[in-house]
Amino acid sequence: MLPIDLETPRVMGILNVTPDSFSDGGRHQVPDAALRQAEAMLTDGAALIDIGGESTRPGASPVSLQEEQDRVLPVLERLVADLGAAVSVDTSAPEVMREAARLGAVMINDVRSLRRPGALEAAAESRLDICLMHMVGEPDTMQQQPHYDVPIERAVIDFLQARLEACREAGIDDERLVIDPGFGFAKTLAHNLRLMNRLECLQELKRPMLVGTSRKGMIGRVVERDVSERIPGGLALTTLAIRAGARIIRTHDVAPTVDVVRMTRAVVQEGREQ
Repeated sequence: MLPIDLETPRVMGILNVTPDSFSDGGRHQVPDAALRQAEAMLTDGAALIDIGGESTRPGASPVSLQEEQDRVLPVLERLVADLGAAVSVDTSAPEVMREAARLGAVMINDVRSLRRPGALEAAAESRLDICLMHMVGEPDTMQQQPHYDVPIERAVIDFLQARLEACREAGIDDERLVIDPGFGFAKTLAHNLRLMNRLECLQELKRPMLVGTSRKGMIGRVVERDVSERIPGGLALTTLAIRAGARIIRTHDVAPTVDVVRMTRAVVQEGREQ
C-alpha cells in the first residue's frame, strides 16, 4: 500500500526528464535541475513526485530502453536518497519497473496498463503500487480519430475492469491498485468533457482514482489558451475531479492545486460531518 494516506486527496507533482514533453520538455533533464524542481514541489505540498523519461504526448515517438533508464534512474535515486521523496515512476518498461523498485520508488504509473510483454510480471514482483490508465493504441497513433462503440465512461470502466482482473490473476492485491481514466489519451474533446462530467461512474471499480488534466489540450481547446496559460482551466477540472471522488491529482502546478484540493475537500466534507 502507498505510504501516503488517501483518505484525504493528495497532489502528485509531475517531473518530466524528457526533451519533448508537451509542457515542460527539456527543463529538468539534468539531475540537479530535476532535484531542485522536485524539492520545490514537495515544499509546495506535493505528496508524490511522478518522474517520467518517455514523452506520451499525442504524436510522441517511443524512446529506447537505455535512453529511458539514463534519464530516469539517476534522478530517481537522488530523489529518494537526498529528499526522501515518495516517487512514482511513469514507465511501461519492465526493466525500468524492476530498477525503480530497487532504488526505492513507491509506485509504477503505466499509461499502457501493464500490457507490454513482461510488464505485468515485473509489476507483480516489484511489490510497488500500480496505477493503471485507460489508453487505446500508442501515443504516436492514439489521437487518430478515436472512436468507441459504447459511451466513453463505459469504455473506460470496461477497459480498467479487465486490467484490474489481469492484475489480480497475476497475484497483485487490490490494495496496490489505482486507476486513471486517461484524459487526453485516445479521446476527442467531446470524449474528455463527457468523461469528466460522468467521472463519478468510475467509483464502481472501487479503487482510488488518479486524475491528470494539467495543461492538457482539452483545456486549450475550450478556453483557447496556450500551454502556459491553462492553469485556471486545470484548476476548474481539479475541483470537478475531487467532487467526483478523485484521490490523487497529477499536476505541473502544485501550489495552486494543493489550495484547490483543500478548498474543494472542505466543501465536499461539510455535509458529511454533521
